[in-house]
Amino acid sequence: MGRHTYDGFAPAWMSRSGDPMSDRFNSMPKYVVSATLTDPEWANTTVITGDPIAEIRRLKEQPGQDIVQYGFGRLSYALLEAGLLDELRLWVHPFFVGAGGPQDLMYRDSRFARFALAEARPLKSGIVVLTYDVTV
Repeated sequence: MGRHTYDGFAPAWMSRSGDPMSDRFNSMPKYVVSATLTDPEWANTTVITGDPIAEIRRLKEQPGQDIVQYGFGRLSYALLEAGLLDELRLWVHPFFVGAGGPQDLMYRDSRFARFALAEARPLKSGIVVLTYDVTV
């Protein structure tokens, strides 16, 4: 994840425990791409300060489960450009925030990419989780 996502996730998840999802999320390895974060408080967090593409490429070559990137920003576009993004999951929430600017939008100058819808899963809350495979 990037630094902004870490700043939102860490305090929320560190305060939770005692259920399988929270305990798993807090105990799993986490990687944060940041030039400013030096001493993460969230357990099992490693800060990637160098080339994130090289480090994520190295991590993908390791045995184990899939790598999940939470948040969506510059790091996501860099992973797409490098051919390291295999799947995209968009969580569509049924509300508008009401404030923001161009820096808050998903638009970035980037290469053209195509995605194929793999799954659409509505949740009881009204949120819809859309899963896309990267096709090129």
